[in-house]
Amino acid sequence: MTTKFDELLGRFRAYLASVDHALVRDAVARIDWNMPARTLEPHTLACLRHLDRAAELGPPDAKPLVQLLAERRNDFRWGQTYSEADFGKEFIDNYGWLEVFGTRGHFANDVVAAGLLILGPDIVYPDHHHVAEEIYIPLTGGTEWRMGESGFCMRTAGEVVHHASNVNHAMRTGKDPLLALYIWRGGPLAQKSDITGTLAQGRG
Repeated sequence: MTTKFDELLGRFRAYLASVDHALVRDAVARIDWNMPARTLEPHTLACLRHLDRAAELGPPDAKPLVQLLAERRNDFRWGQTYSEADFGKEFIDNYGWLEVFGTRGHFANDVVAAGLLILGPDIVYPDHHHVAEEIYIPLTGGTEWRMGESGFCMRTAGEVVHHASNVNHAMRTGKDPLLALYIWRGGPLAQKSDITGTLAQGRG
């Protein structure tokens, strides 16, 4: 019997297969998709209210995945790496992630972690870094991204964003929320990032 979690993994994989980018193709080819399912209790977050808007904004190739997230949002285990003490209530109410597979995800994988990140409108995710290499694919546009010493740059939906190991990076959303697919590999898959920036970063 196909479960809602199998459907999530299937749509996640199908979207990745549609991305025509060498880095993504390499990452997908290295994933062993025969992953054991893990029983996790659902956990919802305030940021899930942004999924309806994300479903409106998502590009055609991502629609099946994003619509499933919006429709079944309360069935999955959403998490947060940070607390209100780190960034304040506004950030925490507009931030969360769903690990599809990894050391904490609905499917167990000790080699690579992947899932989806939500940031609400007008949110700054300040400079941070981690050991794992990270590949992001924003599924909504309108968010500015920065990496290393460069300035903020607007990224479109479907554009691949690559962060090498321990390179600082940051995001700031505009009037629309960010929903982004991520892949972590080559480092601790549940590491809390080292924060080097502030919430005021880039505002002024």
